[in-house]
Amino acid sequence: MVGEILLTIFVICAKSWNMQSPVRQALSATVFCAAMLLAASSLKCLAANYQIFVSNEKSGDLTVINSDFKVTATIPVGKRPRGIHASPDGKIVYVAVSGTPIEPPPKLDASGNPILLKNLTADDDKAPVDKTADGIALVDATSKKFLRKIPAGSDPEQFCLSADGSKIYIANEDVGAATILDANTGKVVTFVPVSREPEGVGISPDEKFFYVTCETAGDVFAIDAKTYKVIGHIVVHPRPRSVAFLPDGSRAFIPSESVGELNVIDTASQTLLKVITLPKGSRPMTVKVSPDGKKIYASTGRGGTVIVVDANTYEVLNTIPVGKRPWGIAFSPDGKYLFTANGTSDDVSVVDLATEKEIARVKSPGSPWGIVAVPAVK
Repeated sequence: MVGEILLTIFVICAKSWNMQSPVRQALSATVFCAAMLLAASSLKCLAANYQIFVSNEKSGDLTVINSDFKVTATIPVGKRPRGIHASPDGKIVYVAVSGTPIEPPPKLDASGNPILLKNLTADDDKAPVDKTADGIALVDATSKKFLRKIPAGSDPEQFCLSADGSKIYIANEDVGAATILDANTGKVVTFVPVSREPEGVGISPDEKFFYVTCETAGDVFAIDAKTYKVIGHIVVHPRPRSVAFLPDGSRAFIPSESVGELNVIDTASQTLLKVITLPKGSRPMTVKVSPDGKKIYASTGRGGTVIVVDANTYEVLNTIPVGKRPWGIAFSPDGKYLFTANGTSDDVSVVDLATEKEIARVKSPGSPWGIVAVPAVK
């Protein structure tokens, strides 16, 4: 809209330039310059105007934070909201909700690996499971209102959207499968069996395939986005939590929480290219690639930091202290900030990417899990 107005003013001024006296020419130039300044100011405001939506796993709601880092709303969405994304047009926020009870984090052995309890029976799980609560909740980003919940298979945790927002690719943790959902109709297209405890999901930039990562054995499945057939199977160390791609799609980055590693995947051959050892105490959760593709950012959960890695040399560049148990991370639309959802400290850290330092904390009670920054709707 701003660009169209500016173009109209330019055309009018240009056509009338030779027909005017020097005084009117100067006046036209002044009007044009003022229009330029107004347009630049308007575009700057649009870039800076965004909302941050945070899923709070224990309180069953979303915290909404504006671009001034002030809480503006709390939106009830259902039980155990975790994975969260926005539609490409920024109008709808999708959040995975689940009636499967929260389990405490496993105890770790001396090497940092989870200690799995043996010989448990169904009677050992006293907390009831509510399958009617499972689904993807839809929230209107402008009115900040819950709209409805659509089916998404059993116990959805993380998911991703196609570029046009028509498909949702979902990890269903307790049934070892991935569900593909039609976002427009809310109907299930199909599901793909994978392995135990699928969690992370990420679609390649060219949208030819998507990855599903499975926690228990470190399985990573590459699935064709048209045929829904498995086209690759990569094994990394246990608890791969998330997926992020370089802008050109040539490599993907997948963390192994249990051993504090970041795995580099060659997407052409669907093979493990490199394993990056992160600083001691790191338990990498969510991985994001900077928009320019130069840096990788990984939240470290119990480590309480965000690790910065060079995307080309794989060198660890920095360790940024944030809140307690950072899980989800997101960039601001203007690229100035990184936000972390800190589950244990019940807040969101704001990191200045120019200095790579935490500059603010915003309260988000209820065990923050996922986070997404949504540009203002034009």
